[in-house]
Amino acid sequence: MNSQTNALPVSELQKIALRLRREIVQMIFTAGSGHPGGSLSSVEILTTLYFRVLRHNHTDPYWPDRDRFILSKGHVAPVLYATLAECGYLPIEELQTLRKLGSRLQGHSEHSLPGVEMSAGSLGQGLSFGIGCALAARLDKKDYRTYVLLGDGECDEGQVWEAAMSAPHHKLDNLVAIVDKNGLQIDGFTKDVLNTEPLSDKFRAFGWHTIDIDGHDFNQLIDAFEHARTVKRQPVAIIAKTIKGKGVSFMENNVDFHGKAPNAAQLEIALKELV
Repeated sequence: MNSQTNALPVSELQKIALRLRREIVQMIFTAGSGHPGGSLSSVEILTTLYFRVLRHNHTDPYWPDRDRFILSKGHVAPVLYATLAECGYLPIEELQTLRKLGSRLQGHSEHSLPGVEMSAGSLGQGLSFGIGCALAARLDKKDYRTYVLLGDGECDEGQVWEAAMSAPHHKLDNLVAIVDKNGLQIDGFTKDVLNTEPLSDKFRAFGWHTIDIDGHDFNQLIDAFEHARTVKRQPVAIIAKTIKGKGVSFMENNVDFHGKAPNAAQLEIALKELV
């Protein structure tokens, strides 16, 4: 899939996002565990990337010229698995094997699954990994771009800021970091756990070209990614304001659903809302 020639209109992106949300809550319910909140907040970001931005090919997952997407906050693997299934990297039915013994779809994304670039686990590592991909493209004289999705709670990690210093030093204009700024993490509101604000100003101070957007607005996402391609000699940070649990009323801004599966009654309500 070359996103430059097969870009879907916003109306189609909205339909895909709705399907992804249904798949996310269904697979986490079936598994009995998982992280719905951050998966749901990231849906529009991944939908825009995979259906409008990334140069990728599900029939050739290791195509050398593909753009790289790095899921740094790997516990929201359900949104990545659902997106990869929508793109054809794996069967939709396989989503129901999430977290089961022997499944390829574990609680954190693993590199062994086609379409996954990095095995995730401890938070804070993805931006460093993305810098390695961006430097490799430069050394190999390749024009692929690298996109890294972080969580705002993840930005508590010191390694994120070591990487944030490194990328501008190397003038990595083929690197884009997206922060899913949903305001919550496992221990509560990010402002109470460890306040990283003003987050956008911090990235700017470190030398990033920084863009603030509504992370659920497809037009803003598309514009931000298109603008990122025009920036030279600087990495780009897109700070995407989102709602944790977006689309399911009882999960929105509810820290309980950072890592809690819905029960049968809650699943029924969620699926009725996601139509």
